[in-house]
Amino acid sequence: MKLQFKHQKFQADAAKAVCDVFAGQPYLTPTYMMDKGISDNNVSAFDDFLFTGWGNWPIVPELNDQAILENLNKVQRTYGIEPSKKLEGRYNLTVEMETGVGKTYTYIKTMYELNKRYGWSKFIVVVP
Repeated sequence: MKLQFKHQKFQADAAKAVCDVFAGQPYLTPTYMMDKGISDNNVSAFDDFLFTGWGNWPIVPELNDQAILENLNKVQRTYGIEPSKKLEGRYNLTVEMETGVGKTYTYIKTMYELNKRYGWSKFIVVVP
């Protein structure tokens, strides 16, 4: 079975806009070893994979609130949105689209692009 999606520019633009807010963040993928607990001596090579965790690297200090706001304003001006004067909260970005135009695909594409550009692998998506 092969899924085919029609490429729609507005979906790609939405994903790019979210990614561009974090321009300047390097690609980093930190890993850590999860606690294996008490186990017998039967250790396989696959165990290292099973007990490897991945996390999102924190935003680098150079990408402070002012830099994020500047990036956000640049994206807003590109798409004809009134620039924000200040950040409210911690980087809550909203992608607003009409019903039936591929929001779920756009969210997935955005997560894929954030992973590709910055190495991030954990996301919270809230869909009403």
